[in-house]
Amino acid sequence: MKLIAIAPQNLPEKLIWYYIVGTYLIYYLGGQYLLAPLLGTFLVLYLFWQWWNQTAATPLDEKITISLSVWVWIFAMLVLEGATIVSHLDFNLGLKRFIETFADWSRTWALFAFFPLVGSLKIRPQLIYRAICIVCLQSLILVIIGSLATLLQIPEITYSSPLGSLPLNGGELQYEVDIIHSVINQRLRLFAPWSPALGVTSNIYFCLILPEQNKKWRWIGMVGAITMIVGSVSRTAVICLPTVFLLTWVLTNFLRPWVQFIAGGLSFIGGIYLPILFEFLNTLKENVRNFRAGSSEVRDGLERIAVDRWWSEARIWGHGLSETGPAWVSRMPIGTHHTWFGLLFTHGLVGCVAFAMALFWSFIDLLIKAQNHENARIGLRIVLVLIIFSFSEHLNGSVFVFWPGLLMLGIAFKESQSSYRLPKLESIT
Repeated sequence: MKLIAIAPQNLPEKLIWYYIVGTYLIYYLGGQYLLAPLLGTFLVLYLFWQWWNQTAATPLDEKITISLSVWVWIFAMLVLEGATIVSHLDFNLGLKRFIETFADWSRTWALFAFFPLVGSLKIRPQLIYRAICIVCLQSLILVIIGSLATLLQIPEITYSSPLGSLPLNGGELQYEVDIIHSVINQRLRLFAPWSPALGVTSNIYFCLILPEQNKKWRWIGMVGAITMIVGSVSRTAVICLPTVFLLTWVLTNFLRPWVQFIAGGLSFIGGIYLPILFEFLNTLKENVRNFRAGSSEVRDGLERIAVDRWWSEARIWGHGLSETGPAWVSRMPIGTHHTWFGLLFTHGLVGCVAFAMALFWSFIDLLIKAQNHENARIGLRIVLVLIIFSFSEHLNGSVFVFWPGLLMLGIAFKESQSSYRLPKLESIT
């Protein structure tokens, strides 16, 4: 079977295709942290431009239709920014700090609304599947090169991109580029800013690879994604992959009588052996925790600091921005390593509830659609990945690398009739 090529057919498809396929080129240029938000912003503007130019004669399949779930994400991200404004006023952080925080929001949290919105454009999911498979092939090649370089004791070549010196660059880490990636006695991060970010991205990639129709590309993509998952040495990444597919299978087949019968039997047996099951789970949890005990201690410390300071200083609106932690947590920013505690610290209860509402709404919406639609089933897997990683990773910090998953969410949201068609141009002019 030949590796059949897929050609982009319109401007959004071209931009998305060449960006994903050129992921490593963009990474080596140090441009991901800037270009991913620019891509999302441009495509959102393109979407509104298309809407502005549509008329009553525009074919129905080309008219812009935005699903209710996308509006929920837009509202939630605006609420997060609103909480930021209030918290900056509460703590008198000043205009300069607000501009910096707003720029950071536009490159992180805003993408959770931008890319699902872009999914309302005419974009074929098959194009995304193939592009992800190509990135996984590139990753496999680089892992092999990195392994050989490590065996030959070739030192890594690291440099900082000049883009890091731009104003409001968002931190130095995103612009530190590795030319040669060692894979022995070291955690892979490849094109991601850190290893856990590669873990969440590769899990989302795996969800986008399975629907690929070409078997050769599908197998290449699966091997590449699993290599990245294992190479990231992320405990959550390794546990997430089988958990997501098991949960998706159960959730999309639970209405079948034989599945309910098996579930009832397992519940009965589980009730009998409940103490043994609890002991097993506690032992498993401790083993996973002790696998990298130092990291677990830092995570626990950051979580305690975030919760204590949120509760005592800024319960409703949060602090507005993250702060560097003390030395005993390795000077890590407070609120990192956990999306929910990070939201509580920076955006308070308001921001945390807003993000939870959007994630829960997406889960319910896609769960209903996944019973009959394949795209919705893919979207459900992606939402489950985000939910699982939200307890061990600050998702906003790595959204600029796993944005293809959010784009697929927007496509999956279109699977039902619960959508809102933008008003006709004639009615507002």
